[in-house]
Amino acid sequence: MQRRRFLKWGLVGASAAIAPRCAQRPWLGQLNTGNAGNAMDATPPVYQSQGGLLEATLQARPQSVQLGDRPASLLTYNGQIPGPRLEARPGDTVRLQFDNQLAQPTNLHYHGLHIPPTGTGDNVFLKIPPGERHQYEFQIPTDHPAGTFWYHPHLHGLVAEQLFGGLAGLFVVRGTLDEIPEIQAAQEAFMVLKDFALTGNGAIPDPGHMAQMTGRVGDLLTVNGQFNPQVEIAPGGLLRLRFLNASSSRFFALSLEDHPLHLIATDGGAIAAPVELAELVLAPGERAEVLVRGDQSPGAYRLLNRAFNPAQGMMGGLGRGPGMMGGMGRGPGMMGGPETPGNANPPGRREAGLEAIATVVYEGDRQDTPLPSQLIAVDPLPEPQQVRQFTLNHGMGGGMGMGGGMTFLINGQPFAHDRIDTQVALNTVEEWEIINTGMMAHPFHVHTNKFQIITRNGEPEPYRAWRDIVNVAPGETARIRMAFRNYPGNTVYHCHILDHEDRGMMGTLQIQA
Repeated sequence: MQRRRFLKWGLVGASAAIAPRCAQRPWLGQLNTGNAGNAMDATPPVYQSQGGLLEATLQARPQSVQLGDRPASLLTYNGQIPGPRLEARPGDTVRLQFDNQLAQPTNLHYHGLHIPPTGTGDNVFLKIPPGERHQYEFQIPTDHPAGTFWYHPHLHGLVAEQLFGGLAGLFVVRGTLDEIPEIQAAQEAFMVLKDFALTGNGAIPDPGHMAQMTGRVGDLLTVNGQFNPQVEIAPGGLLRLRFLNASSSRFFALSLEDHPLHLIATDGGAIAAPVELAELVLAPGERAEVLVRGDQSPGAYRLLNRAFNPAQGMMGGLGRGPGMMGGMGRGPGMMGGPETPGNANPPGRREAGLEAIATVVYEGDRQDTPLPSQLIAVDPLPEPQQVRQFTLNHGMGGGMGMGGGMTFLINGQPFAHDRIDTQVALNTVEEWEIINTGMMAHPFHVHTNKFQIITRNGEPEPYRAWRDIVNVAPGETARIRMAFRNYPGNTVYHCHILDHEDRGMMGTLQIQA
């Protein structure tokens, strides 16, 4: 494949005490508030493992914070939006004291990490009541890939509400990708993309029935809790942008003025060689890492988001190529919040269908850093022992406390806590066909084990990559291949439009030893 060609391709996912083994480290390529007038620190704390142990306390609690110049009453980890960044290395032990100071039960999901789905690991069946604590403890496998992962709540029925309220944080595994010389030389910036909606007094509005069916979407777009922050790049140098779409329903379609984005990693880690993109599409929950080369005239360049929302229903597919649909605009799933404040997008910064969410500014001494020609090989998975089909659709008359309206189904059934939907054997390889016969896009996420997308509508993917989310457009069939390795136990698969998951689009997966 010619890496130089442009692809419009959808990657279609008071502070609590911190234990003394956690260190704070400033970001490279630090984001700043620009003229947003935001008093909140743009660089949340970073807690790194030391001596093979990452130990910290996370407290989920309501907190008044500033979004730009707006006071906001949100849900936070340790009083911060986003929550603290956690960093570990392969082989490290992770020990987190989790304190629930919300008015609701909750838990933690370590999205994308290959760790046990049971016990004190990535156990989404835990229910931690208000006022109670739980200790999570697990080991990162010694062969775990480096990558951009994250943590967020996963108590069925409350996931969309709690994530939309602000509960999300990065979990980074450092490793081989970070040691490639050109990657080491690049400036690094983490960009947690998150939408919010606020009432006039700064509260989170009631989503209403329609938004719960189409997926709640806010029209305040933030990067690390900031409006249109700046990130610096050296002339002739490389900037490594590590994106997380931490929205509960919103898709992002990103481009940088006059600069291509060179994709180097997806959900599950590095790809084999950089791929040049004109636009990067991130479904809810997805992550991507790109390199930007400072080879244009020094100045300021806007990182633009193209407004569209395939979760709300669309004609045609959300494809990988130049025919990608767009232009959903402000639809019935919007929360009805205020327009983005003027100081977040100054006059002339908001164009038809486009919004500046950050600004890349040339700064510093000139460098001469080339793009890497090779990254890390992505080995193909063996031929599958079994092929299964999963049909995604919706119906009316939702039960399970959903108050009626639309319910979302996998293979004709809504989620049931006491039912095992799929049984697989440990150390086997399967292919799953994900078929969307509904009217809305569904990003399909599998816990515990990552996968490779083999085909979409019978056409092979342009290159091999590790994923844990595949966006499946209306009328589309995606075939994924997955190996069930290391960890037996019960886990789940579901739509990552989290209102869809809460309204039934989830199944229980049992991995049998």
